[in-house]
Parts: sequence; C-alpha cells; structure tokens
Amino acid sequence: MGLNGKKKDGRLRSGYTTGACAAAAAKAALLKLLRPEADPGMVSIPFPDGTRHEFELFSLGRNGSSSSASVIKDAGDDPDVTNGAEISARVRMLPETEKKKTDGKAGDVIFKAGAGVGTVTRKGLAVAEGEPAINPGPRMMIRAAIREAFAEASVSPEGWRPVEVSVSIKNGESLSKNTLNPRLGIAGGLSILGTTGIVRPVSAKAWTDTIEVCLNVAEKAGLEEIILSTGRTSERAVQDLLGLPDEALVMMGDYLEYAMKAAGRRNFKRLHLAGMWAKILKAALEIPQTHVRHGALDMKRVAGLLLDLGLPGKLEKEVSGANTARQVLEMLLSGRQEKMVQAVCSRARDYAQRLSGIEVRVHLVTPDKMVLVSV
Repeated sequence: MGLNGKKKDGRLRSGYTTGACAAAAAKAALLKLLRPEADPGMVSIPFPDGTRHEFELFSLGRNGSSSSASVIKDAGDDPDVTNGAEISARVRMLPETEKKKTDGKAGDVIFKAGAGVGTVTRKGLAVAEGEPAINPGPRMMIRAAIREAFAEASVSPEGWRPVEVSVSIKNGESLSKNTLNPRLGIAGGLSILGTTGIVRPVSAKAWTDTIEVCLNVAEKAGLEEIILSTGRTSERAVQDLLGLPDEALVMMGDYLEYAMKAAGRRNFKRLHLAGMWAKILKAALEIPQTHVRHGALDMKRVAGLLLDLGLPGKLEKEVSGANTARQVLEMLLSGRQEKMVQAVCSRARDYAQRLSGIEVRVHLVTPDKMVLVSV
C-alpha cells in the first residue's frame, strides 16, 4: 500500500493519512453491503488532487444491515502515532428521511465516531463541538468514495440513499494519550486527519497546521496569554510556574518566526516564550527556524552577540572556541556572567516582540525543568 520505497538519495518514504485509509475502508464496506458476494482484496479511491490510489484490505465482512472493512495504515517513514494502526469503517444505509441530517445530496454521509475516534468538545477546531473528530478533508474523501461505491455497484443516482459511516481506530483511545488531542478538547480517541491523503514525513505543514489549531483553541477559550514552547520540558516548567490552563499551551517546536507571527494575528495580550538555552540563544541571534538542520550555531556569531551585550573582551576567544551552546552557558555561569545570560534572554524577547507585535516574556529552562531566567 505504501507510496514508494526509500529513494537512493536517502529521501524518506511517504505514506497515507488516516483520512485516506478511512475512505478506502468506507468504500469497501459499502461495496460489500451493496454486493454481498463481493470479496475484493484491494480497493481504489480518488484523492483530492485527481490521482487514484489502491489500498489492501485487512478485513471485510457483512453483518445483517451493515458491513465493515479495515485497512492497516502505512505512514511511510513519518513517525506517526497511527502508523500500523487498523483503521475501520462500518457502513449502513439509512432511510430517505435521514437525508435532512446530511447536506441533502443523494448518497450523502452521516459521520459517527466509532471506538478509538474522538469527539470534539471545544471550539476552535476544524469541526464543531459534539461532532466526531473527522476533519473536513477526510469527510470529503469519504463522501467521494461512498458515491463511487454506489456507481461501481451499478446503483443509479436515484437509488443512492444516505449512508452512516462509523470510523474506528483500534487502540485509538490509548494512542491518543501520546498526542495533543486531550489538550485540544478531543475526547475519547484520535482524530481522522489529512487534506491531501498523503503523509509527507515530518513535514513543515504538519507542524504549522498544529500550531494554528492550538492557537485557535486558545483564542476561542478567551485566553489573553499563552505559552509558546520549544519542547515538552520547557513547556512543563513554565506551566508549573504560571498555572495557565491547558488550552494556553502551544508547542511551536523550532518554528519560532511562524509561531510568533501566527500568534500576533490573534487577540492575545501576552506571549510566554519557553525554551532551553540553545533555542533562546538562536532567538537572540534572530534565527527564524531553530532546528539544527537549518545550520549549527556559529560560535563566532555567538561571541559577537555576547560582546555586543557587554561580555568582557578577554572571554571572546573562549566563547568562539566552544563546541556547543551548552558549553557557552556553562562558561558564562562559572565565570559569574549571569547578566550575560539574562541579556541574551532579553534580546530573544525583543526579537519575538518584533515578530508578534505583542508583549513577550522569555523563560529560560534547564534540562531538569528549572526556570533559570524570566524576563
């Protein structure tokens, strides 16, 4: 089912979203309901970009007035919590009177959250409160797959009836504890996600989409200040310090510039930037994307920054020769240059404020979850 093998140049293998897997399972289940004798091992569905993709079925069966099918998700080389999970769809046709609950189109769908799929309990997400956590992209793909199943079963459009599709993920409730879903207000399981049907390994869009969703939730909750953190440790430390609600927590990772500008487009009054020394140092150097793949810290630049902030010139060579940011911090602390550490945090704060246009406080966190500096 995977899209491609690992390329010779080392590029990572793409895979399929939960939404694409759910759409394939839904089509197979409806075909089984309409043609009980059918027992396909594969099913083909359309993707939003007009391409078609085949999925191998893991299970297929009919039970009275409903039928079910499942697909094992292949996320390629993306470290996705649902990689290898069984995505299932149970389908049953409804009376014509149920059409009023759909968008009114022939053969339209009513969506249900099966076992392991969450329900939305807060505002600010892509679907309304009380709805199954099946995002708009997957809903579109499932609708297209359902209509295609009617056509392939030679049912004329006049005979297309509303269809209830219940999507499940095996062990989804347990897996959801390793995601942001509980924080975002998605209760009882995972979300069915994906706009294109394709998972791009560790994609920037996945990160920025998550940042946008978290910001939306915080804004809809009426919060005036939020915590933008570079990692779990810094997030927990500053959360313990400030005691803000869970909706205030936004994991921005390395997307400093993006997160600050996105927060600035909303109605927050104060942003708390939480991070460890290397990330705060990069912010002070005005590096917009702080992942190491965008370049290791240039220690000569670091030394230049510290000199600009008042570091004694005799320490310049020592800083320039350091191997890591952590080594620089140790040099400053052992040399009683705590004011330099605070000055770096202040410079990072100034950069974040320029990006966001909002008041920012910077919190420097140590690996043992101690807040060393707050400015």
